[in-house]
Amino acid sequence: MTYDLVIGDRAYSSWSLRGWLLFDAFGLPVRTISARLYTDELATVLQDFPPARTAPTMRTPEGTVVPETIAIAEELATRHPTAGIWPQDPHARATARVLAAEMHAGFTALRSHCPMNLRVSYTDCQPPEDVLKDLRRLETLWSWARQTTRSDTPWLCGAYSAADAFFAPVATRIATYNLPVNAAAMGYVAAHLAHPSFRRWRAMGLVDGADQEFYRRDYPCRDWPGPTPLPARAVEGTDTENATCPYSGRPVTHALDLHGRRFGFCNAFCRDKTVADPEAWPQFMALYQS
Repeated sequence: MTYDLVIGDRAYSSWSLRGWLLFDAFGLPVRTISARLYTDELATVLQDFPPARTAPTMRTPEGTVVPETIAIAEELATRHPTAGIWPQDPHARATARVLAAEMHAGFTALRSHCPMNLRVSYTDCQPPEDVLKDLRRLETLWSWARQTTRSDTPWLCGAYSAADAFFAPVATRIATYNLPVNAAAMGYVAAHLAHPSFRRWRAMGLVDGADQEFYRRDYPCRDWPGPTPLPARAVEGTDTENATCPYSGRPVTHALDLHGRRFGFCNAFCRDKTVADPEAWPQFMALYQS
């Protein structure tokens, strides 16, 4: 029972990130079909997903097409009521739905001035007043949610939920553009950057195709403010500790080096996503720690 999910470039498609988190963060099986933005690829792929026009778009195992992240979240929650997509507590669940709805429809100034880009972080982007207003609104919403649900976790409504998945792209924008938010909001951003599913998505985004020129900005750069990856590097050859890929089980064709040890993978993408952030991948870490 695997779902299909059409996504755009992982480094740049904020709505695709949101949609994918609704699967990976809740342990639901998904097969991604990737289409590069600003090309004909997305329109071509979506010809098989009528009436969808945007990424992400889900297709259920039975063949029902569900575009739009709010619809995807609700359908998955109905089909998988114990997955935790929405909180079990009625008050927390209502709060989470309020948060997701406002995120889905709002924050246009922030989205416009600061498009998602997971490949870089800047020291300053000179945010205009409308962006600063959006940031203050985020601080208000996040504080209200935690207070009204009495959340004692890093997340807004208790355990990680769809509300947090919806705000993940905003958290990346704050990280990318070094946007000014208060300490509580920055703590929430840090929790997103450290979340295992987000780390996997960003690791793939770092190696998933060439840079998109549309997202380039000439601001001064800084290091990414999330967890520092282990110092892996790609190497030539197939003389590795493992004979099969930790992800697919297929024979090794590509290799990386980590702390003087060599590990193999079945293709360049498997290797490169692991080089980008080894600790994001439980299968690899189990191999590394064995």
